[in-house]
Amino acid sequence: MSWLAITATSASSVISNSIAATPTSDVIVSDTSVEDVAEDVIETVSENIEGVQEQTNIFIEYVMNHVPDMISFGIRILVAIIIFFIGKKIIKTVRKIVKRSLTKANADIGVMQFLDALVNAIMYFLLIVIIISRFGIEASSLMAIVGSAGLAVGLALQGSLANFAGGVLILLLKPFKVGDYIIANEEGTVAEIHIFYTKLVTADNKLIYIPNGTLSNSNITNVTSQDIRRVDLCVGISYNSDLQLAKNILLDIAQNYDKILKDKDINVFVNELAASEVSLGLRIWVNTEDYWDAKWTLTEKIKLTFDEKGIEIPYNQLDVHLLQ
Repeated sequence: MSWLAITATSASSVISNSIAATPTSDVIVSDTSVEDVAEDVIETVSENIEGVQEQTNIFIEYVMNHVPDMISFGIRILVAIIIFFIGKKIIKTVRKIVKRSLTKANADIGVMQFLDALVNAIMYFLLIVIIISRFGIEASSLMAIVGSAGLAVGLALQGSLANFAGGVLILLLKPFKVGDYIIANEEGTVAEIHIFYTKLVTADNKLIYIPNGTLSNSNITNVTSQDIRRVDLCVGISYNSDLQLAKNILLDIAQNYDKILKDKDINVFVNELAASEVSLGLRIWVNTEDYWDAKWTLTEKIKLTFDEKGIEIPYNQLDVHLLQ
């Protein structure tokens, strides 16, 4: 006996039992009506079962028909992952070769950093194109799409393109290099020159990122580009103080400073006759790396020596007279 016949018999039995359990005084059902209900139930159950079987068969057929495609797509994903990791290793190797070649050529550190970032970006772009082509998209079609969208991308990224062009100009014109101390809106030591920005480290060890486009269009003062620098000091003395003695003290302090460049002239002069002081100037030359130490050391030495020799350094003060 088939499962469909069993189902029909079970349904007929359930209906007969339900009718039998119903008081005869309440419900009167003929044998014909019982058979009709049973047939309706059997027909409904059969239609539902057939619908489920039909949907199941359609799903199985769909899966069976697309199994090769699913397997092929999975293999493509696996191959793409393998290509990505292999390409990543190749990119790392190429970057090492480029760095080694630039080092042997004694290239500037900023040039090395810039070219390294550029090579890295180009090779990753090519790697992405190769991976996309594994999914059936032709590289020529992809490049055509990129080319047609070039205008929109250029307008959207015009700031980034300006920064890239600025980075190229900085490397070509070389207004500064890595390690130089520059002043351009912000000031600090150049730590890195990237494709789109330059990184500065301030004297108090803060990092400043300046876009190359802004930097290439700004006035740049390269403080450390020369090997030597001049230290300019200015100090005021009272009109009552001995001017010649003060000048001799400044000259003596400069001549006895151990980091001064002996082959350069020392200048001591009257800079200005101001309202409340005689302004004296002192100029010496030192190596660039000794600039700040010389400036601070000499300033302190001048103050201590003037106090010792009785040279008055005037300062602003307010005298209040009370009239009774």
